[in-house]
Amino acid sequence: MLVVGANEVAVSNPYRKPDRFTKKAKAEGYAARSVYKLDELHKRFRLFSSGQKVVDLGCFPGSWSKYLIRRVGKTGTVVGVDLEEPTFGGAHWIPRTVYEVSPEELLEALGGPADALVSDMAPRTTGNRLFDHVTQIELADRALEVAVAIVRPGGHFVCKVFDGEDANAFCDRVKAHFGKIKRVRPEAVRKNSREFFLVGTGFKG
Repeated sequence: MLVVGANEVAVSNPYRKPDRFTKKAKAEGYAARSVYKLDELHKRFRLFSSGQKVVDLGCFPGSWSKYLIRRVGKTGTVVGVDLEEPTFGGAHWIPRTVYEVSPEELLEALGGPADALVSDMAPRTTGNRLFDHVTQIELADRALEVAVAIVRPGGHFVCKVFDGEDANAFCDRVKAHFGKIKRVRPEAVRKNSREFFLVGTGFKG
């Protein structure tokens, strides 16, 4: 399955018209506007800091990873997973699907447990809303599975979710592992998008 970040490299992209977030991303050196979704989540929940170890699932084209590299600094570590590698350095790239990467490989690349795992994963959308929703929830479940295996106690989880009939059950699964969870729809999410982000803080371990 080809996994990408938030409709950023789809062949037929319905979001071609640049808005203020797209223009801002270009001006600030980011490949995609999705960076401002993560920035808003960080500002609300204070998720990232210098020296942290963070995993970015569905990292291509790299906006979230570049943001994380700047947040964790030279003493931190960012590991990105996707079928394609971003074209800049500063992180450890693993060019495979999330289903092919083991928690053990991620822990080795990080040099220890993760302080946070973030996922902007989405499938290539088909136009069938139910199918796309179910497929995306499968990716979200894999992200949670990996997070439970590698995040340190007290750590954080950020995951994109396509809203739909299985979304509440997924939120309950995350709640079982984290002290607090919050559904958030950042300002940079397109108005016609079904996505929201689930933030889990205080991993129970």
